[in-house]
Amino acid sequence: MFKFPFIPREEKFFCLFEESARNMVKAAQGLKMMIDTWEDVEGKVAEITELEHEGDTITHQIMAQLHRTFVTPFDREDIALLANAMDDVTDFIQAAADAMLIYRVDYPSQKAKELADIIVQAAVEVEKAMPQLRHRTDLKQVLKTCVEINRLENAADRVFRSALAELFDDTTDMARVIKWREIYEQMESATDRCEDVADVLEGVALKHA
Repeated sequence: MFKFPFIPREEKFFCLFEESARNMVKAAQGLKMMIDTWEDVEGKVAEITELEHEGDTITHQIMAQLHRTFVTPFDREDIALLANAMDDVTDFIQAAADAMLIYRVDYPSQKAKELADIIVQAAVEVEKAMPQLRHRTDLKQVLKTCVEINRLENAADRVFRSALAELFDDTTDMARVIKWREIYEQMESATDRCEDVADVLEGVALKHA
């Protein structure tokens, strides 16, 4: 009986993962630009929200593809986890931007700028890792990227703790404390989800390298 020399793999997943990562980077850059310039905040939040909707659409496409694909490039559970983790990053970026608009923030804090910088760096690292999933020979490089994402998440944790300490140094304006605590939490959660992405990528790389 004739035997196939290889098992065909559905390449569509790789394209969708790369598209999701690019969309995430655009959202992160949009947040950074909004915070750095602090002009037309409402317009910039609308742009980030549109990117969040686009991220949802891509995630739905990945899940639909997963349901109709028999042979997947790696474990089905990892595909779902990776898709949802990247979607979560964009969700938290949008939530942080939206909170700044809703709470009518007068101007962004220095800590918010630092967190926005880290979010962009982490998102770019995730984007860098996506094409490396296509080829087994590149999976060791994925592990190096995961180490960098973890380093950035640790840096975000330090900024987050410092930001909270600054907030509570002056508790005369509790409304400001409440607003910024939520904003900082949303931004820090975005980097946490980048680390979740790294955890999935690390697992995939170790299984298939």
